[in-house]
Amino acid sequence: MLVLLGIVCLSMKAGYALLEPRMAEGWLHFWGFVPAEVNRILTGPPAAWLDQHLLGLVTALFVHAEWLHLVGNLAYLWVFGVAVERAIGHWRFFLCFLVLGSLANLAVAWQMGDAAMPVIGASGGVSAIIGIYLGLFPNRRMGLWIPLGIFLQFARVPALLVIGSWFILQLLYSAFGPMSGAVAWWSHVAGFLGGLAVALALRLITGPAISAFHDD
Repeated sequence: MLVLLGIVCLSMKAGYALLEPRMAEGWLHFWGFVPAEVNRILTGPPAAWLDQHLLGLVTALFVHAEWLHLVGNLAYLWVFGVAVERAIGHWRFFLCFLVLGSLANLAVAWQMGDAAMPVIGASGGVSAIIGIYLGLFPNRRMGLWIPLGIFLQFARVPALLVIGSWFILQLLYSAFGPMSGAVAWWSHVAGFLGGLAVALALRLITGPAISAFHDD
């Protein structure tokens, strides 16, 4: 599933890159979601919720306007996703990415209110996988190359420290940083918290046997 998600995201970016500017703008509106539209639909009666604009909460996870944004998301997804998919299984991994990423997008739509620009990117789903990783593997260490002057030193750093520092940055960007084009920082925060909650629930349900596997 990790490979499949990467292929879909790359294919969507390649398709976007081949479009003319006017068609590219329409592409973002079609596959992304517009917070104002989402909020307008959800404030109406439940019978009106079967609207194509809400599908954008899901499809936006596979759309990127910039190669740097895509490469960054795929890098994080690969680093943390391999262990998570092995631990919880292929379909659980896929559903967690899809459902938690969509809920993160919903949180962003609520936070942005009447914003009319399309929101895109896999950040919500990727952040959910990072949250699941921390919840399942809190005692693991991650190998990092740390710059020390003109040299690089390899060190194994606790995952709690690495991910905790990353999450604090997301909170700071969300509180004080501007929206970056069509990408919202709040999707990182919402996705991570959702993933962490799911991971803790899985640990409670699966019991000590899977916990031993997680710490192996």
